[in-house]
Amino acid sequence: MENKLHDYRKSYEKASLIRENLNENPIQQFRTWFYDVEKSGGLDEANAMTISTIGEDGFTKNRIVLLKSYDENGFVFYTNYESEKGKALSNNPKTCLSFFWPNTERQVIIKGEAEKVPESVSDNYFASRPKGSQLGALVSNQSSVIEGREILEKELNLLEDKYKNRDVPRPKNWGGFLVRPQSIEFWQGRPNRLHDRFRFTLINNLDWKIERLAP
Repeated sequence: MENKLHDYRKSYEKASLIRENLNENPIQQFRTWFYDVEKSGGLDEANAMTISTIGEDGFTKNRIVLLKSYDENGFVFYTNYESEKGKALSNNPKTCLSFFWPNTERQVIIKGEAEKVPESVSDNYFASRPKGSQLGALVSNQSSVIEGREILEKELNLLEDKYKNRDVPRPKNWGGFLVRPQSIEFWQGRPNRLHDRFRFTLINNLDWKIERLAP
């Protein structure tokens, strides 16, 4: 039996995007759109983003991570450096981040290169996490094969006792990546699939070239 999805259609009619309304700085444009998502409501974890990496096997792999900060330098998320994504980024820092916000009918696609943030930045963020999340980072050898969940739960119980009245240290193999953008594309859904798309491309590490793309 075929699983045809031909009738899954939606007309995007909530907004438009024209050149005159674009901020000349894509980070500021991203900030405006992110604020719009939060203000409109109805979406859990507006900071959830897809990150694409190229693994040692040559395949591209996508997964969802959480954006934790951003500024003129780029976009920061945290992970285990020994995880599949961590190793992939260490071997090939070229990556792509993407956000899809259905409540505003918008997407943002960011191409750039990843680098580890300073240890002090990772220390400060790790210290701000709930203790359960801190312990989870210690327990999980992310992306490794395990025999069962009970292994994780047993280790977590041991660590809960060990650090009951102590601060949890940041694992040295856990920390942040900063993705420095080289291009940022803004996509606004429009009727009849004639979507608005604008791409910012970094020129000489100073200025951004802005181009409208066909949908």
